[in-house]
Amino acid sequence: MTALLAIDQGTTSTRAIIFDINGNKLGSSQCELPQSFPNPGWVEHDAVHIWDDTVACVQGALADAGLAADDIDALGITNQRETTVLWDRANGQPVHPAIVWQDRRTSAFCQQHQDRNDWLNEKTGLLLDPYFSATKLTWLLDNVPDARVRAERGELAFGTIDSWLMWNLTGGRLHVTDATNASRTALFNIARNEWDDELLAFFKIPRAVLPEVRDSAADYGETEPGLFGGAIAIGGIAGDQQAATIGQACFKPGMSKSTYGTGCFLVLNTGSEFKRSQNRLLSTIAYRIKGETTYALEGSIFVAGAAVQWLRDAMHLIRAAGETEKIAKSIPDTDGVYLVPAFTGLGAPYWDPEARGAILGLTRDSGIAHIVRAALESVGYQTRDLIDAMEKDALALTELRVDGGMVVNDWLSQSLADLLQIPVVRPETVETTALGAAFLAGLTAGVYESLEDIASRWRAQTRFEPQMEAARAKKLLAGWHDAVARVRSANAV
Repeated sequence: MTALLAIDQGTTSTRAIIFDINGNKLGSSQCELPQSFPNPGWVEHDAVHIWDDTVACVQGALADAGLAADDIDALGITNQRETTVLWDRANGQPVHPAIVWQDRRTSAFCQQHQDRNDWLNEKTGLLLDPYFSATKLTWLLDNVPDARVRAERGELAFGTIDSWLMWNLTGGRLHVTDATNASRTALFNIARNEWDDELLAFFKIPRAVLPEVRDSAADYGETEPGLFGGAIAIGGIAGDQQAATIGQACFKPGMSKSTYGTGCFLVLNTGSEFKRSQNRLLSTIAYRIKGETTYALEGSIFVAGAAVQWLRDAMHLIRAAGETEKIAKSIPDTDGVYLVPAFTGLGAPYWDPEARGAILGLTRDSGIAHIVRAALESVGYQTRDLIDAMEKDALALTELRVDGGMVVNDWLSQSLADLLQIPVVRPETVETTALGAAFLAGLTAGVYESLEDIASRWRAQTRFEPQMEAARAKKLLAGWHDAVARVRSANAV
């Protein structure tokens, strides 16, 4: 029996899932991951906690599947991207908490250097924004005592979460990343597929801290035998949104997927062409296999499922996320209430790190149901903004493949189809991020012959067709744009 193990390290949880050759789940384990917010706009993780949870989850998934390490054909890693870890090569200990992708502490630096946006975008496909790893790493080198001197001496190692896990899984033997994660640092030239000396000089990053960059499907060695009762071959790494693109089998130019987790990330395959966006989207590496790079356009929304988490944990309007579907159905519409979840600024296509969240359109008749429904609808509005921008850059989308924890909500999936005015397709396996990592590992291990072999195993579960009239969707979207305009910062471009 084929068994492929995926480590899926996300923003709010760490998971390990074991799949069979067709993507059916054999076993899994999950640990919730707390975040800390030491200052307004700051978001941090304990990297050691992430590693401990990873070990526990892999052990738990093996136990759940009734399998041993020797039964696993290969392991793949997928991870929250841009989150930045800096650690001591000698003892493997982080020198500071990990700075999470949502963190906005470097906003002032980015605002100060907005004149470098075109230059940066030409090399990386990205924008100068606190979202990406480069400014986070610069901050660590400038603010952790002796960090810059030690980094220049080669004593410290930088990595996104995949690199941190690989270091620990291999007992410190490998300091590596893959091309997808490297492409999210703002230090990697995605046209030339290499770390860029001019970018390193601009951000004042010593080359000695950087990991080696490999293909997304590649031989990454094997785990330390003592971790899981035997060595497991590691065959793939991809950032979470790229892994979901692979898990959704979006291998042809023009195919697109959108993942709804903590944030929302819409990725459009553009093939072998590095296509720069003219509408404030990101160009990125979708995957690199056998040295051949496939590119994508991406729209990044910072808050999707996190808005539901906020309703539950901060506002106490719901007890569990699963309640939102019933609540949204209990009213015909929001009666003009809009929730703009700019808790950590606005991502694409606005890129306004200083924007802040708001609930607008409240009247005496407004209640909990209106706010909850408005939170769910904000996901659709933000996705529509991304699709409109993508259509200006590339081509009109004919359907959208969706995944992530939020889309198990049928009402939300139908709402997406209505607001987007295109069919929304939910696959049989919504754990597509982990599945994509497993597919990459299986490709390296020879379990799959090709990407076409992987694509043949993808299955649709439900297709949601638009039921709302286009004029109604257009009117709702106009109200959304008015609400967004009200929360934009004075410095917004």
